[in-house]
Amino acid sequence: MSIAEIQSRIADIESRIAQLSGTLPVRTLARAAATTSTAPSTATATAGVGSEGFADLLSTSGSAAPAATAGLVGRGMRTLSSSSAGEQLLSVAKQYTGVPYKWGGTTPAGFDCSGLIQYAGKQVGLTLPRTAAQQATVGTAVPGLAQARPGDLVVLENGHHIGIYVGDGKMLHAPKTGDVVKISKVWETPMTIRRLGAAAATTAAGAGVAAALLTGVGATSAADTSSYVRPASLSSASSASAKSAPFEAAFSAAEQKHGLPAGLLRAVAKQESGFNPNAKSPAGATGLMQFMPATARSLGIDPRDPMASIDAAGKYLSQNLKTFGSVPLALAAYNAGPGNVRKHGGIPPFAETQNYVKKITADLGSAA
Repeated sequence: MSIAEIQSRIADIESRIAQLSGTLPVRTLARAAATTSTAPSTATATAGVGSEGFADLLSTSGSAAPAATAGLVGRGMRTLSSSSAGEQLLSVAKQYTGVPYKWGGTTPAGFDCSGLIQYAGKQVGLTLPRTAAQQATVGTAVPGLAQARPGDLVVLENGHHIGIYVGDGKMLHAPKTGDVVKISKVWETPMTIRRLGAAAATTAAGAGVAAALLTGVGATSAADTSSYVRPASLSSASSASAKSAPFEAAFSAAEQKHGLPAGLLRAVAKQESGFNPNAKSPAGATGLMQFMPATARSLGIDPRDPMASIDAAGKYLSQNLKTFGSVPLALAAYNAGPGNVRKHGGIPPFAETQNYVKKITADLGSAA
């Protein structure tokens, strides 16, 4: 068989595997074609293929190829991934028990809650988002703790905190400054529980099988298996939607918690910072929701923490809404301060504040 024929047959095998196991990132075919003399024994030994070795697959006729490939995929996946994506995630994350908590930490030198999950995910071939709010949108929702399984993601504190369920009402997580990665009781009703679906595990495992066939390596690195189902919001063609996507779950949670109109916090963040959590105004306002230092202190938050800022903004707007009785006046108080709203008996005659209120209420589709 010529090299061209071998490459053609490999491409056919890859296509059939992809059909059976979902999108399947694999390494280049060049090495496989260059090493066909040893490929049968290497592939069989490293991928646990059994009688359907690489040479068998190359020589299989088109009519029999699906059955041969199905046998390969089924056995290879059991060899490389006998548990769900969530169970694999939990198993790896447990290895970091005792690692110190570090705000913003994403390595074993120190983890915050979402950093632990993202890092452990990489070890099992999953590319997960960075923040707890983003991770709260992956996978599929689980109705409640009674239905949770080990490996499910448990989201608490209105999207500010996340851990991995271990069973018996407990979760593995990186709790807070001064603490370490540990197992604790789930202390409140979760905002959401997310299950990493079989598709993610299948993709990671299937990539391992294909890489073993094509390169003679038993399993791929995390970089080779970076497939996971992205939240729908991240697929938006809109630049604003893409920028706001990491915070959408937190916006919704804070609006529900503080009794605000849906979309209000998103509109405020868009106007205040353009969804940039590192924004800083010439006047000294900081973060996603642009709190002045004194206001941030009064609310007990670090304005550079976007999740804390979103909740605090919800609380502050809710207070203004109760005080002044309308969304425009609450927004005016957010921008110019409650004192100026009282002083002028309505929206202050400042061009900045008036434009601010108009733009946000236009985004909401209402001037009420």
